[in-house]
Amino acid sequence: MLTGKQKRFLRAEAHHLDPIFQVGKGGVNEAQCEQIRQALNARELLKVRILDNCEDDKKVVAAELVEGTDAELVQLIGLTVVLYKQASKRENRKIELPHA
Repeated sequence: MLTGKQKRFLRAEAHHLDPIFQVGKGGVNEAQCEQIRQALNARELLKVRILDNCEDDKKVVAAELVEGTDAELVQLIGLTVVLYKQASKRENRKIELPHA
């Protein structure tokens, strides 16, 4: 569980990032979650864009992404979801979170 201080730090880190995944009309599926999981393991922090034609509510989509990827929800702003998951291998960790 991320603290408020850690979420603020991650929001600042994510500000310059572009979304690398999109959720469209079909919603969230297992293959998409697996791809996002792999990208999170490599990057730790990423953005997902929810397209206008997505039939699900943005909060539902964000919750499905968090559950499907075992990541932390950093921010849901507009139709953009920011996810964070610490890399499993210590040598792959790029982001040093501030202490609570």
